[in-house]
Amino acid sequence: MKTKKLPSFFKPYFWDVDFSRLDLSKNPEFIIKRTLDRGNTESLKWIVDYYPKEKIKKTILMSRDLSQKTANFWADVYNLDRTKILCLQKPYSPIQFGLSS
Repeated sequence: MKTKKLPSFFKPYFWDVDFSRLDLSKNPEFIIKRTLDRGNTESLKWIVDYYPKEKIKKTILMSRDLSQKTANFWADVYNLDRTKILCLQKPYSPIQFGLSS
């Protein structure tokens, strides 16, 4: 059976949350995104070994808050279509107040 807790070497990447409450099955997108964006080789290898490839790919595609560098790198690794990665799309910009079409 797989563990439900992250190894302690992940702690520096989750300084802003209660590390002891992170659960690999309840918080996968958050854990994957944070690790892909900020992780080192050891943590990235662990994530890739732990989560199914499809889960990681879906997280990359659906995330709006990965950095562009991270998204482009992982798009190459997993051969993803960049036009389908949300964080690489043009940001939404609403019409300014007082302007009308």
